[in-house]
Parts: sequence; C-alpha cells; structure tokens
Amino acid sequence: MDNKALYNLSYGVFMLATKHDGKVNGCITNTCMQVANSPTRVAISCINANYTCELIKKSGIFALTLLDETCDFDTIKHFGMQSGRDVDKFTGSFDLSSLPADLNQIPYLKEHACSVISCKVLESSDLGSHTLFIAEILDAILLNDKKPLTYADYQARVKPRPDAPKTEDTGKKIIGWKCKICGYVYDGSELPADYTCPLCGHPAEDFEPIYG
Repeated sequence: MDNKALYNLSYGVFMLATKHDGKVNGCITNTCMQVANSPTRVAISCINANYTCELIKKSGIFALTLLDETCDFDTIKHFGMQSGRDVDKFTGSFDLSSLPADLNQIPYLKEHACSVISCKVLESSDLGSHTLFIAEILDAILLNDKKPLTYADYQARVKPRPDAPKTEDTGKKIIGWKCKICGYVYDGSELPADYTCPLCGHPAEDFEPIYG
C-alpha cells in the first residue's frame, strides 16, 4: 500500500490544546471533522500516547486552533515533535501570558491561525492507537480570512524535504529508529523505505536513527 496516496484525503492541520488540574498542553493533529449540527458537533482523533490525549480524557474539554496557510514548520515542530511530558510547550514564543484563552481558559494561537473552536467532550472511543472524541462546540471564533492549512499543503510545502541519509562518523552502529512525531521505536539497523509508524502513521522519513 502506498501511504502517500492517503495524503490526498482532505485534512486540515490543527493545534489541539487542553488543561487539567493546572497542567496545560497542546499537540498537532490533522483529524477533525464536523459530524452534526443543532447542536454542532465535531469528531477529533488523538494519538493515545500523546500527553494531550491523556489530559483531554481527564478534563473533557479542548480548544482547537485551525492553522492557516502562513503557518511555518517551527510552529508545527514545537507542538508536534516533542512531548509535553518532557517540556512545557507554553513557554518562550508561546508563553501563556502572550496567548489568548477561550471560554474554558485554554490557550490558543493567535498567529498563523484562522479560527479557533472550543469544545466539550460528549463521548469517546478507544481505537487502539488513537482515541476518537465526539464533542459539542461551545464557541467558535474567526481570527482572519486566510485559507486554512491543509495536510496536503503541509506535506508539499511546509514540511522540509528529508535530508540525504547521514553517515555516522563515530563508529557507532544504528540499533534502531525513533519516530520524531510520536516517539515509537523500531528495533533494527535498517528501516524499510515503505515503513509507516504503527502508532501515528507517519512514513519512514519521519524516523531518526538510534545509535548504540
């Protein structure tokens, strides 16, 4: 199966944030769709291994920032390629004091974002690698009139092209490969070119070598 064929599905790219018991975290997701209206409801899917997913299960609320076409890779990398268990993502350029908050006091991005929606989880379903949340929209704000960033555009324009394979000059051997998106580890010195992460579905180009 050619997983690149799936890039043509029409996804957006979002920053999903929540807070619980004083802890705030956010991650990048590309799975959200409106599934009903009156009341308006959406479905989002979040990787179970993500700290954000864990917090949403506890808080039952989230804010979804809809990124726009001006969004850069640094923003995607900041929220999507490190874990909130290891770092506080809402510091530095994304300090809480500099960001607006929704009606639930969850921060959202004001730069590179065209809309934000605030939601309350109604039900959830464990899909194995992900959890599907069905949520009611409590509020929605239009931030600008720019076009939303799509997943296809992210793949074609925003995401850097993979570097040529690097040779290790320390004499160490490659013993595995780590997914830069979710942290999944593939054991083995050679990662198949058509390999996809079993947790987040990202391709081999999003893995980095582990030396031993």
